Amino acid sequence: MFHLRKNYSSIYERWLWKNFMQLRKDVLLSDEFFYLYDMSSQQTLQEDDFKEEDYNLFQTAGQKCLDEGYTTQILEAIQDEKNKVIFKSMGWNLVSPVIRCFRSHEHDKEKRKECLKIIDQMVQVCNPKELLLGLLEQIEEAAGEEISQTILLLIQPLQTVLLKLGHKKAYSVGLSLSTLMSQLSNLPVPYTKEQMQEDKHGLCLCSNTLVKFAQPFVEEVLKTPNLSTGSGSEELKAELLKFCFSCFKYPLLNAQLDQQPEDPYEHPFRHFATGILGILLSIGDPLCKVFTKPGSMKLTVDDEALSEEDAKCAAESLACLAYLLFVQYIGMEQFPTVFGPAFLLQCNLTHIEVLLKSHLLFPRTEESVLSKGIDLVKVMTHCPIEHLRKKSLKILQLYIDKFEVGGKYKLLRCLLKTSNHAGVQGYIIQNIKNQIELSLKTEHDIKWFSGSSMVPLLHMVLSLPDGVETDLLVNSDRIMASLNLLRYVIIRDSVHDNQTEIWTELNRIENNFLKPLHTALNMSKAHYEAELKNAKENLHASSDKNTVCSVTVDGKKSPKMDTGMQLQVLKSALFTFDLMESVLARVEEIIEVNVKSIAE
Repeated sequence: MFHLRKNYSSIYERWLWKNFMQLRKDVLLSDEFFYLYDMSSQQTLQEDDFKEEDYNLFQTAGQKCLDEGYTTQILEAIQDEKNKVIFKSMGWNLVSPVIRCFRSHEHDKEKRKECLKIIDQMVQVCNPKELLLGLLEQIEEAAGEEISQTILLLIQPLQTVLLKLGHKKAYSVGLSLSTLMSQLSNLPVPYTKEQMQEDKHGLCLCSNTLVKFAQPFVEEVLKTPNLSTGSGSEELKAELLKFCFSCFKYPLLNAQLDQQPEDPYEHPFRHFATGILGILLSIGDPLCKVFTKPGSMKLTVDDEALSEEDAKCAAESLACLAYLLFVQYIGMEQFPTVFGPAFLLQCNLTHIEVLLKSHLLFPRTEESVLSKGIDLVKVMTHCPIEHLRKKSLKILQLYIDKFEVGGKYKLLRCLLKTSNHAGVQGYIIQNIKNQIELSLKTEHDIKWFSGSSMVPLLHMVLSLPDGVETDLLVNSDRIMASLNLLRYVIIRDSVHDNQTEIWTELNRIENNFLKPLHTALNMSKAHYEAELKNAKENLHASSDKNTVCSVTVDGKKSPKMDTGMQLQVLKSALFTFDLMESVLARVEEIIEVNVKSIAE
């Protein structure tokens, strides 16, 4: 219990008691307020009148009132002009109590509204430097679900306070951005569309709010012509560029950015990436300079001063920037078209390496980092110029060959899992077959492409993308490569050796691959034979061989073609099915022979 005091050490104590007595005049007074008892002073307060202990008294009294819900009275006190001096010097001490009051009145909209008004008044009245530290302290102390809630609550007041700092705000802006990004990095990155729409942890909303937060400072840099080294605007520009590259590292490096063109859903991370690239484009070096000469973007430290971890982060940020440009085409309209495909491919290989190594050397739970490196591989497989596609494929093979056996295993498995191109999948499966062949011929590194490690890879290879409804014509490259791999393994790896465990997994392979493939072949052949019969009948019924028609494939109509071309397409499809069926029959024959030998 506090004891009543009759002698007072400062004019401030008399002011404090006078004001807070008015707040609590109808309430039983607590010991904390009796401790400040004196109602006689009417003197005007000045900043020099305050002592160190006054700050603690102010915070204790203000916290007590806010904890008991006297937000209206606190708001009236801070709005009173004669209290301006006291709140200017000490008001920032109320940041923590106000935030706590806001959180504790989750279902009281009026209380929350008054808390927000108190914060707004503090922004107008309090010393901006001290209030800045108070706001950042609250953001930094938030944890769990409170991280995004606190950021969204305080980011607008924080922006206003920074704008009041004048031209010497670069350090404070950098400190604020790094604090915000540091806290956001504790939140998991949503991966699926459903997770992004739910935005359970608030990362999507906070990320896009950051772009709006940075915009006034970007405009300030743009308004300052001929930036000189060491000037406030030049330092501010450096802080903003550092922020942009930290955003590439997180959350964009871990974010899933693919979106279907016809999907009206506004992808939050694509929107965020567009905003960050907008800042980079407006105040940074030209994209061609940043991309073709990694490290040319001026940051606040020299390359020599970068630690190994910082250098790795910078490389990942640039790799993510390359991904945004060349895969997602975000900001690509600003990239000059003077560079040749071979040169861009050479530049991209560096970034592909960073993205793939980032996963292989530093495993993460997210697939998105690795998939970004693989998506850059797609650039090489979708080039419209044939000789460049072939050249790129050779480069891809050279790149695969650079990995040791364990690295090849992980790379090929991930490439197969993420690639949606049947031709690429067939090429990858052929590489897997080659590695199995090497593994069966040598005793070195046999743990990767044989034994238990081989089982999950086998089931990935020996499967149909859509079961019996798989479009066999579209997926023919993949299916033929899978059948050839299976035929090779059951010939070279005997039942007694079973190094690849192919015979152990035989029942599962038959149920998940061979039997569904049989059914799919029967369905596909029946469909195309019917189409061929109709086409021939139409040809006989019409004297014009150039009659335009179309073929229905997998429930979709193909582009218009004349009858002669239609017949050629249908016969080619049936030939592909016959070839597939012959290899399948050979595989089943070999299996049957080996199974009989076991029985005998």
